[in-house]
Amino acid sequence: MNGQTPVQVEDGELALLTDLYQLTMLQAYWKEEMHERATFSLYFRKLPPTRRFMLACGQQHAAALASRVRFSAYSLKQLSETGRFDEAFLHWLAGFRFSGDIWALPEGTPVFQNEPFLEVDAPIAEAQLLESLIMNLVQLETVLASKAVRIVMAARGRPVVDFGLRRMHGVDAAVRGVRAYRTAGLAGTSNVLGGLRHGLPLSGTMAHSYVLAHDDERDSFRSFARHYPGTTLLVDTHDTLEGVRKIIELMEEEPGLGISAIRLDSGDLGILAHRARALLDEAGLDTIGIIASSGLDEHQIEALIADDTPIDAFGVGTQMGVSADAPVIDLSYKLVEYAGIPRVKHSTGKINLPGRKQLFRRRDADGTYLGDIIARREESIDGAVPLLVPLVCEGRVDQEHMAGAERARERVAQALTQLPADLRRLDPGETDYPVELSPALQRLQSELSLAPLKRKRPRER
Repeated sequence: MNGQTPVQVEDGELALLTDLYQLTMLQAYWKEEMHERATFSLYFRKLPPTRRFMLACGQQHAAALASRVRFSAYSLKQLSETGRFDEAFLHWLAGFRFSGDIWALPEGTPVFQNEPFLEVDAPIAEAQLLESLIMNLVQLETVLASKAVRIVMAARGRPVVDFGLRRMHGVDAAVRGVRAYRTAGLAGTSNVLGGLRHGLPLSGTMAHSYVLAHDDERDSFRSFARHYPGTTLLVDTHDTLEGVRKIIELMEEEPGLGISAIRLDSGDLGILAHRARALLDEAGLDTIGIIASSGLDEHQIEALIADDTPIDAFGVGTQMGVSADAPVIDLSYKLVEYAGIPRVKHSTGKINLPGRKQLFRRRDADGTYLGDIIARREESIDGAVPLLVPLVCEGRVDQEHMAGAERARERVAQALTQLPADLRRLDPGETDYPVELSPALQRLQSELSLAPLKRKRPRER
């Protein structure tokens, strides 16, 4: 590492991006010669109170990374130095390769309680090691995509741009967040690295510091517009409406000056937008748009649009970047089958659905969602479409099912037209969207739930 801390996790370190108990369990499996195939299922038991659905995101990213997990010589040396692991076990880890299958929902799929985001089928040590990595990737991108899609819904077709980089939880979240935002339908981002890496158009204006660095606000506007024809100018550094008037004066003096929009970043955005629009229209500058920012979330945007506020686009930062109202979902990654035998956890309130599964979605003739059925993997359900697809087969990525970023974005746009109206509401509330178990899965769960009780019965004398 040359004494320097890397900014991002390198491929050679992915195997160490795990919790200690994953590695201690791997060593225990190895010592006990437990190498049979296992299935782990990723899901959440309950929607956050402010969400009516979650937008599955990150599982494709996680599946692709799983196929690249390796223990480098340096990683094995670090593990050896902890004194916790046998050298023979570490030698075994040197040959670690993921050889299993990963079934997952296509990215951008709306998902509900207890539904599998993905299932990993592999020798138990391989599937076990992936738990922490998969949960981290899916947790972050799903949370951010689910918040972003609410803001897209609130904007009702007006462009939304990501301004959240500076307050997000670390550089990795900031870059991966842009990937989630593209899937959710955002129009652009101010995050240069994130936008270039994930193909979301770059968008930005200017900061108050640029205006303050000039002795005259109007001079700052003129200079910036000359540097960047078609730019957006920030008008609220001193007095917002006076700033708008200075824009009008500049356009009268220099009609060819390229100003496409003004940005409002403080004060009562509704009142200021109406007054700024009136000033611009009166001056014949109806082609200059208005962009609003300043701590916005979906509820504020929804209220502004409900009041017919003349805002053409929104810049959204902190509230979306940290998903302030629902920053976490209670994801679980549970063993549901080992050595061909379905397994179930019996902890109070934490029972899981056993066995390998498939998720089916029913729609009406217009495509509107009617409800979901969680079934056993081998089942088929008449009139319902299976959603889980194989992203990794025998350790190799299945490119056919790895949707590109644009396809995931299209899937979200289509889903928003197919969700029942109740699910598209932004206010908190329970949803009655039905998620059922197939009869075969119900029987299996019932049989396994009774099994511990049978084992505990005293022997007859």
